[in-house]
Amino acid sequence: MASLTLFVGLDYHQSSVQVCAMDASGKVLVNRRCPNCRQTIVAVVHRFGNRVQAAIEACSGAAELADELVQHEGWSVDLAHPGYVARLKRSPDKTDFGDAQLLADLERVGYLPRVWLAPEPLRELRRLVRYRQQLAQQRRNVKLRIRALLRDLRLVVPAGRSPWTRSWFAWLQTTDVFAEQTRWIMDRHLAELKRLNSEVRDVEARLAIVVKDDAMVQTLMQTPGIGLITAVTLRAEIGRFDRFRSGKQLARFCGLSPRNASSGQRQADAGLIKAGNPQLRAVLMEAAHRLMRYEDRWVRLGHSLKSQGKANSLVVVAVANRWIRWLYHQMPSLDLAA
Repeated sequence: MASLTLFVGLDYHQSSVQVCAMDASGKVLVNRRCPNCRQTIVAVVHRFGNRVQAAIEACSGAAELADELVQHEGWSVDLAHPGYVARLKRSPDKTDFGDAQLLADLERVGYLPRVWLAPEPLRELRRLVRYRQQLAQQRRNVKLRIRALLRDLRLVVPAGRSPWTRSWFAWLQTTDVFAEQTRWIMDRHLAELKRLNSEVRDVEARLAIVVKDDAMVQTLMQTPGIGLITAVTLRAEIGRFDRFRSGKQLARFCGLSPRNASSGQRQADAGLIKAGNPQLRAVLMEAAHRLMRYEDRWVRLGHSLKSQGKANSLVVVAVANRWIRWLYHQMPSLDLAA
């Protein structure tokens, strides 16, 4: 029995995991709920065998459990794309019992829609990058509230004081045009903005320390127009370029490819596929703007597309798409610890 391969589906929840194990013929050996504990899950499955191929849907916490099972138990664990798994269900009903069995069956027949299980150092870097993104979004929201307050009061900024400059902040802090309650609110906004600016700088300093020996990040930063934030975002979200079969596949992962909306005689695109991480796509679009200023190759491409009457937004996407596909062939296979 121990020599037989077991196919295991794990339907993950924060407090529990539904565990379904089946043999190579598709016979369900066990399908039960367990506490969210590696040792308990292993004890349930190993009653039927020790050679395990498992599948678990990618979600918050699932990667940590999968990594534990791989590192400590020697299991082969695949992360499954939850959106594609949902489309493969045979029934509109949703139960943990059925979800775990479906995962086990897809793993058994080789139809599991897999996603990449990033190593722990990369997951740590990803958390740090996304934390900075959260702080930057909070800072953006505070700035929007400040501008909304000024617009609501119909205030005209004195000439020569550009928004977000030192002189502009000095005017906001000292002007007497605000009423008592408005001044109190504005002071809170300014204090919050100062705090967030400091936190963002602290995170960026920490990112610089974390990736100072990362060969991929350092290589990316040698490209004109590519700075620390762009480089670490690519490193954290893409991880390894060699895990993609082609540059085109990488571009689709980044959400930079057009979505095909063809049917019958109609052949059409429907904008970007927007299937990837929106922050990764935004960073690549910002990088494309800079590349069209600093790199001759991308400057020429941008001018060529604009001369054909393409809208500026389409030009930026096209440059970002071409650049990431070009980068796929240029970047070496570098590990995080390299």
